[in-house]
Amino acid sequence: MAELDLDWDYLLERLERLLDLSEEALLLKIGQAPEEDLEMASQVAFRWVREGRGGWLQPISQPDLPDHGDLLGIDRVLQRLEQNTRQFLAGHPANNVLLWGERGCGKSSAVKGLLRAHADAGLRLVEVYKEDLHQLPAICSRLRDLPWRFILYCDDLSFDESDGAYRELKALLEGGLESRPQNVLVYATSNRRHLLPERIVDNSDAEEIHPEERIAEKLSLSDRFGITLAFYPMSQETYLAVANHLAARAGLAIDAGELAREALHWAMGRGARSGRVARQFIDDLRGRLALAASEKTAPGS
Repeated sequence: MAELDLDWDYLLERLERLLDLSEEALLLKIGQAPEEDLEMASQVAFRWVREGRGGWLQPISQPDLPDHGDLLGIDRVLQRLEQNTRQFLAGHPANNVLLWGERGCGKSSAVKGLLRAHADAGLRLVEVYKEDLHQLPAICSRLRDLPWRFILYCDDLSFDESDGAYRELKALLEGGLESRPQNVLVYATSNRRHLLPERIVDNSDAEEIHPEERIAEKLSLSDRFGITLAFYPMSQETYLAVANHLAARAGLAIDAGELAREALHWAMGRGARSGRVARQFIDDLRGRLALAASEKTAPGS
């Protein structure tokens, strides 16, 4: 049999190149994840952790899963959010969502609470910090071919005019050359309706010949959210209803009139009425009552 005339140097060079390409492809596929890939079948919440030019999805072993039944006074908002999420999970068209408005009124809890009801249906939540938004293409590449449905959760989102991170978010929501994965939506919360600061000078022609273009640029990001849900200041009646609901759930033995007086006094000291303020009041009340009971039953008391 005739000998084969092989160029071994050439073959070794090609083999090394193929190995390099395989390594690059593996890193892209796992997003520079740890050695053990994520067990998404058993984990429902993740956090994107930036590492160099890449990053990885860190499982959150003990996620905060609020109960939507504890979020009083925002029934219409919750129904709209639930409907959009069910459409998404069923594989039907659905929209990115911006929840904006009064602080402490349940915006973050409304999003996180979706996992309690829909994790078994394949919903997964990925928390993305504002400073990591420039890595949205890498995050979407990581999630695109996975069998679950992912909500990218951006909490307390706002930008300055000089902050370029919002352009990556704009491209993902709508307008970028690469299409958004069908299994990914963005749910963001913010105290600002349009995510960017709005100034009096925006309505003036003192600096620009066409000030309307500056206004349009500030509106262009929030306009890319198909659904915007507003959270308004809580009335005294709703605030007291939340406090009573949380007190009953905690099993607190306290007169209703006294509870209302203390809850209003607490809200006055905080300068706000909200679900967060009511929860903080009940936490303080529970602690005070528990400490008083333990001191009463302590030896020598």
